[in-house]
Amino acid sequence: MDSTDNIHAFMRHVSTSAQKVRLVLGLVRGRKVNDALNILKYTPNGAAQPVGKLISSAAANAEENFGISRDDLYVYRIFADEGPTRKWRHFGARGRFKPLLRRSSHISVILREKAA
Repeated sequence: MDSTDNIHAFMRHVSTSAQKVRLVLGLVRGRKVNDALNILKYTPNGAAQPVGKLISSAAANAEENFGISRDDLYVYRIFADEGPTRKWRHFGARGRFKPLLRRSSHISVILREKAA
């Protein structure tokens, strides 16, 4: 595999805001895949679980499709974009309207093989 080849994985419509997911993504950016999974395993944030699933899925794609060992991979790029926002409503006192925004996010990860 050439060093310019990337292994992509995407997770769409994660029911956590992109702002909260980005806090977790900063912990694993640029790290080896095994180190990133160990960090996410013990991170208490709610967004750590879907990010861990996404990274392990990308690593499994690399092993199955390209025959690359999980030990040779690192997180090249990982980012979260805003997904659709569900707009709910609460009615407050004196006839006022209080909107509730239930935000979601799309997470993308790109893995690369470490150059020997």
